[in-house]
Amino acid sequence: MLTIHELCKSFDGLPVLNNVDLTVNKGDVIAIIGQSGGGKTTLLRCMNFLETADSGEMEFDGERFDLARISKRDIEKIRRKTAFVFQNYNLFRNKTALKNVMLGLTVARKMPKKQAEEIARAALAKVGLADKADSYPNALSGGQQQRVAIARALATEPEIIYFDEPTSALDPELTVEVLSVMRALAEEGMTMLVVTHEMNFARNVSTKVIFMENGSIVEAGPSAAVFENPREARTRAFLSLISQEERK
Repeated sequence: MLTIHELCKSFDGLPVLNNVDLTVNKGDVIAIIGQSGGGKTTLLRCMNFLETADSGEMEFDGERFDLARISKRDIEKIRRKTAFVFQNYNLFRNKTALKNVMLGLTVARKMPKKQAEEIARAALAKVGLADKADSYPNALSGGQQQRVAIARALATEPEIIYFDEPTSALDPELTVEVLSVMRALAEEGMTMLVVTHEMNFARNVSTKVIFMENGSIVEAGPSAAVFENPREARTRAFLSLISQEERK
């Protein structure tokens, strides 16, 4: 479905991603874990062209793209098949939940408003917010705002959704409601790449885990294998530290 080959990215001469290779198959739920600053978010941003890679290739739906020299037309074509859920929601404060979800359909895809509204209402219902369609972001909890952001992603019917630490700005009880929606999407077969510090989600919901450190993928494999029997010493050290923090 999607393959990344030798993706590199630096900021001000400092390497952030070093020859990253990644394969995503249809239905994969890939949790990307590791300490902050390891390159996880930058990887997602390069894959969705919010950052421009210095080098590397992407193969997506049978087409090959040079990540450093990709055209705006090709970026738009790929973005029509993907969606991005940000850490801090990125909702328009002056628009209702419904209008926020509709916007990508009416503006980016030039969809008639009536059709866009039907799709947006269905997407809000899917994340449990049918009754909040006319609410503005400042009247919604953080968890509800993030679910609106997920509805906005779902409305475009993407092949892949990228999640960048979708619960890191939320209190624990609000985290649960967002993870519940994501778990349901995983069970329905949605392909997702999730940068997360939620180890229970990574362990119990994702199908694969990638552990990143210093801009490189240290270890990747089925979730159970990585958590129960990590091959690399650095992975074991990270998971041991996380386990200690969870017991505090």
